[in-house]
Amino acid sequence: MASFVRVVRNLFSSSLSSHRLKDCHFAPLTTKTLQIAASQSLSFVEYNFTQQTNAIIRSVTRLFLPILTSAAPVVKSYKCRYRRTSIGKAQSPIRKANATDNTAVELALNSVVKVFTVSCSPNYLLPWQNKSQRETMGSGFVIPGRKILTNAHVVADHSFVLVRKHGSPTKYRAEIKAVGHECDLAVLVVESEEFWDGTNPLELGDIPFLQEAVAVVGYPQGGDNISVTKGIVSRVEPTQYVHGASQLMAIQIDAAINPGNSGGPAIMGNKVAGVAFQNLSGAENIGYIIPVPVIKHFISGVEENGKYIGFCSLGLSCQTTENVHIRNHFSMRPDMTGVLVSKINPLSDAYKVLKKDDIILSFDGVPIANDGTVPFRNRERITFDHLVSMKQPNEKAMLRVLRDGKEHELSIFLQPIQPLVPVHQFDKLPSYYIFAGLVFVPLTQPYLHEYGEDWYNTSPRRLCERALRELPKKANQQLVILSQVLMDDINAGYERLAELQVLKVNGIEIDNLEHLCQLVENCGTDSLRFDLDDDRVIVLNYGMAKIATFRILKRHRIPSSMSVDLMGVPNN
Repeated sequence: MASFVRVVRNLFSSSLSSHRLKDCHFAPLTTKTLQIAASQSLSFVEYNFTQQTNAIIRSVTRLFLPILTSAAPVVKSYKCRYRRTSIGKAQSPIRKANATDNTAVELALNSVVKVFTVSCSPNYLLPWQNKSQRETMGSGFVIPGRKILTNAHVVADHSFVLVRKHGSPTKYRAEIKAVGHECDLAVLVVESEEFWDGTNPLELGDIPFLQEAVAVVGYPQGGDNISVTKGIVSRVEPTQYVHGASQLMAIQIDAAINPGNSGGPAIMGNKVAGVAFQNLSGAENIGYIIPVPVIKHFISGVEENGKYIGFCSLGLSCQTTENVHIRNHFSMRPDMTGVLVSKINPLSDAYKVLKKDDIILSFDGVPIANDGTVPFRNRERITFDHLVSMKQPNEKAMLRVLRDGKEHELSIFLQPIQPLVPVHQFDKLPSYYIFAGLVFVPLTQPYLHEYGEDWYNTSPRRLCERALRELPKKANQQLVILSQVLMDDINAGYERLAELQVLKVNGIEIDNLEHLCQLVENCGTDSLRFDLDDDRVIVLNYGMAKIATFRILKRHRIPSSMSVDLMGVPNN
């Protein structure tokens, strides 16, 4: 190997003096040559030296490629030692990468903390009790205002939270100031003055561009010390947030976000580019971070309102107009683009302004393409829902709409809109009401999740379809279901009527679980009738049913016939 290196060195030396190599020549002094050299910030001599060096490398490669191939095990340690830039200069990528990582580490040492959470999730099938206690760990980082930012799923259903600084053996008690499960973000506060000594708050930066490098800092599984993982930004677009089941902007990077990384910062330069929060199941080295606009929207909402409010929605279901025939049918000119309104939430302000079959052409002056996207940065596009979600509650938006062939300028006030069936229900106990062994609960997606990971296929089909598609007709409306029947003589024969929606009590259509509870508790007749879905009916003797209720509760060791939120129901 030493003799081989000497041969190459001698070849370089002789080539530089005699120019005997085939591709090695001096560029003639011409206007074109000077222009090329100037465009690369080189003098004419530097330009010729660069050209000559490149020629030598090409010649050596052709001459010694067989030797290099056979000596691959020997020269492996020299591989990728240097790389060439666009102007032909050699730089060390290792040194540059280390500089980026060192900056991230230096910032993280006094700002990134490890979060220890003890949580206790409710049991939605047995709503009067909780599941077993469990311990989880995550990451967080200090932001201005003596606050710690982390993921909502790190502290969801918490009963006790501790944080620990890097290099410290002490864990400090933390309290939850605000949680946004929809955007998977949470703010923690620590009362101890000792904790804040030496901490360095991190500043929020901007959305990184494609191919920019970020360093994810946190405490992933596999060790107890701080970890830095470098990744490259590969995509920026609205993504499904697993924890909150919402569609918000996210940044995809080619670095794995492992359990424990959640809540840690993704640092670019000396500022935060996002918060690590999830990975892509079944894929390798694909992680996602929450971008700065979503973080700022969450923090500003908490600061203005004292609590998390949510992200706004138009309350619409829209269809693309990419097909030429649908555009012709709705009298869209060739220069027009937009999306078709197919369904409107009755609780939204859009229900008063828009109509089915309207074509939304633009949002706040930004034209909407036929595929529902709008321009985003340099030659990138993003769904127009992102513009909606970045609006603050009660903020007005201007829509240009095509209706019956005529254009209209309409204004709509935006608000966070809750679906008929809640998609998540963290940090609160589920509601329930038990009468004569009949267990009534409001339908929620967490209830359906109790059927397992494949809940969409294993849960009752009719309830699942309504949970995903049905819209509310009035405020505070709930779908109330008979979840199960605790067997007793009073309800014998009704056990097969579980998992059906309750429609009426004594002929009165119910609005929610509280309304059902009120109708039952204030029943003034001897007979109590429940009308269920699929035209099923349950009839009970009211007096005997009330007596049986206490007997059933005692048998199953249930402390109360109703959840805490229903105990204030008026009883005549």
